[in-house]
Amino acid sequence: MSQLTIVANITAKPEQIDLVKTELLKLIDITRLEQGCVTYDLHQDNQDPAHFMFYENWESRELWQTHMNALHLAVYMKATDGAVAEFTLHEMTKVA
Repeated sequence: MSQLTIVANITAKPEQIDLVKTELLKLIDITRLEQGCVTYDLHQDNQDPAHFMFYENWESRELWQTHMNALHLAVYMKATDGAVAEFTLHEMTKVA
């Protein structure tokens, strides 16, 4: 099975940027230790500080699904409830 790439876009409400960023940063170290995590990189838009993007690579979709059900993601969701204006997620496969 081929590696899975995830592009997750998170847009914080303007008054909640610092909270969302703090909570996103908490996910990095613990996620990078998870089985199957190849890369897990957080980016912040240079023109729109409310826009964050995770660029992730996983050994398989199954291992990514395990990550999606992890306790630390549930904690993040609770901590940022009402603070995120928009969230989109794309599952992608490298073609070249």
